[in-house]
Amino acid sequence: MRLLHRASSWRSLFAAGELPDPRGLPPLLAPLRDALTELGPSPTLPRAHAWQPRLVEALTRLDLPAWRISQLISDHNDWLYRRAIQLALSEMQGQGWGAPPVAFCVLVMGSAARQESLLGPDQDNGMIIADYPDSRHTEIDGYFQTLGERFTDRLDQAGIPLCSGHVMARWPMWRKRLSEWSEQLAIWTAERRVKRVQQANILLDFRTVYGEADLAEALADRVARLMPRSGLFLDEMAALLDELPMALDRFGRLSGSLEGAPHERAINLKHQGVLPLVAAARLLSLRHGVREMETRERLAALVMREALSAERSRALNAALARLQGLLLEEQCRGLKAGRSADGWVDVSRLGEDQRLLLRHDLQQIRALKRHARRALPRA
Repeated sequence: MRLLHRASSWRSLFAAGELPDPRGLPPLLAPLRDALTELGPSPTLPRAHAWQPRLVEALTRLDLPAWRISQLISDHNDWLYRRAIQLALSEMQGQGWGAPPVAFCVLVMGSAARQESLLGPDQDNGMIIADYPDSRHTEIDGYFQTLGERFTDRLDQAGIPLCSGHVMARWPMWRKRLSEWSEQLAIWTAERRVKRVQQANILLDFRTVYGEADLAEALADRVARLMPRSGLFLDEMAALLDELPMALDRFGRLSGSLEGAPHERAINLKHQGVLPLVAAARLLSLRHGVREMETRERLAALVMREALSAERSRALNAALARLQGLLLEEQCRGLKAGRSADGWVDVSRLGEDQRLLLRHDLQQIRALKRHARRALPRA
């Protein structure tokens, strides 16, 4: 098993401020070149976001695996974030707000932070602001509150909706000075409370999308020092992991919850497959001081720390890739039919071999959940 991941040239596709020039792409990448030509060089944010299914179609035609396509969707969302923030900052400067008064960074959280985005996400973001005197709070926080409101509004107008749970930099809960974030983490992890664990779970997958990455790195240092010693907190996190449903019955057969299902053949593979895998890998990573954020990299790092076997890590990576593939295929089909992109998959569309493989993958994830629970020391 290869444990070290080399950077891929694909990851440079949306790294620059401008979209790639399709004229520079070789004939071998004709599907991507045609998709970028259709988009144009300077699209509006709504047009750029609405183009994502076309991007997925092009990358699928190029035979990229689903996990790589998911990374590139994340990279494209990063580009949308950076553009929205830059436009908000330019607007504020034009209205006399001036430059940001202190250093800051905007964070993305959840699947965006893990670079595992699918189609149709909402916003999960926050902000770290460099420490400043309390006497300047009204002035400085007022600036960043306005910035948070403006860039999240722009993303909402572009088609990435505001978070219904208010996990956004426009709200004080998710916009703090670095020292305040450190204090918040200490409070959340000091004891065993469900609500605090749920809030921390949102924060613990984070990544800089704009601004001073050193601020996020300092917060990551704090997490790495704090978590392995927070036994009660990790134990409650494990209890919440136990409550995450799997799309299996007690005999290991495919069986999803019908709550909210579009029809009786639908299984929510996002909530009953991907999320349990992500949560179990996060729990093990926090326990063992793993700082990687992507699930694939976490699984590899856990092998290096002898917290997971190489065979199990390989099987789980393959399971995640197959789940992402099923979800992306169903999302693209739903969008073409005029439906929204969600986490439901119609299992009646799957062949017998696909259903057997899906059962196997979900059983591997169920076993990881049990392993993560047993790996914690008794609180």
